[in-house]
Amino acid sequence: MKIIDAHMHLSKIESFHNTAEELSGVDYSSEGIIKEYREAGVSIGIGMGLSEAKVNGFPDEEATTPMGLDLAEHAPSIVYCAGINPYKLDEPAMERLRAEVQKSEVVGLKIYLGYYPFYAYDVVYDPIYALAKEFNLPVVFHTGDTYSERGLLKYAHPLTLDEVAVKHREINFVMAHFGDPWTLDGAEVVYKNRNVFADLSGLVVGNAEDIKRYKESPRFFNHLLHALTFTDDYSKFLFGTDWPLVPVKPYIEFIKSIIPKKHHEDVFYYTALNVFPKLKPFI
Repeated sequence: MKIIDAHMHLSKIESFHNTAEELSGVDYSSEGIIKEYREAGVSIGIGMGLSEAKVNGFPDEEATTPMGLDLAEHAPSIVYCAGINPYKLDEPAMERLRAEVQKSEVVGLKIYLGYYPFYAYDVVYDPIYALAKEFNLPVVFHTGDTYSERGLLKYAHPLTLDEVAVKHREINFVMAHFGDPWTLDGAEVVYKNRNVFADLSGLVVGNAEDIKRYKESPRFFNHLLHALTFTDDYSKFLFGTDWPLVPVKPYIEFIKSIIPKKHHEDVFYYTALNVFPKLKPFI
């Protein structure tokens, strides 16, 4: 089966280095992810552009738009979504972003709801949506729990995507992490809006044993399974790891276990090709 990892990271973020060393046990480097992808049969990864202007700074108001992948050298199997800092969207920043999205390896845009204190429907993001429409690019939103205690959860609730999805019907939006833990709310937004999809990344943080422990817990994923069933359309979901938060292969097996087998090809491959049209030349 072909696999696309629709959500991963490969940037010099201190918390990611710490997570790799202390929790997931992965080799957080371009060599590390290439090795994991080869062993797991992943053909391509979509990185979420991110940067820190200072150590442990994210969410960093001084990060320059667009944010990219500064660890991705020598990783030809990695493409990315250009990251957006809403504090840095002046005219020079938008000119840089316009030039960035015309690169073949830039396949989307990434907005970090919750990490930055702006709702998805805030006018600050209007130029981003206009650019996404012009270049037929999907917009990925962080939703749900934030991987920093400095984040503000109210901005990352998945219901806030509904207004944007209705206003911009011609743009595909991806709800990263399925809005976890508010997955049932996320399911309603995905179900209601034909242009909203969800990735299943970042539902677990840890190593293979942690993934196994969570999977075997009788109640830990009840809310997720309820939400998947409620949506009743597995073609609206994309596989993603949120690497380096987990090792790739055990997470693939976990997602396989919660998705009916007849829908595996959509979730692991074809939906990503549908949502990210610029991926096709890389496959």
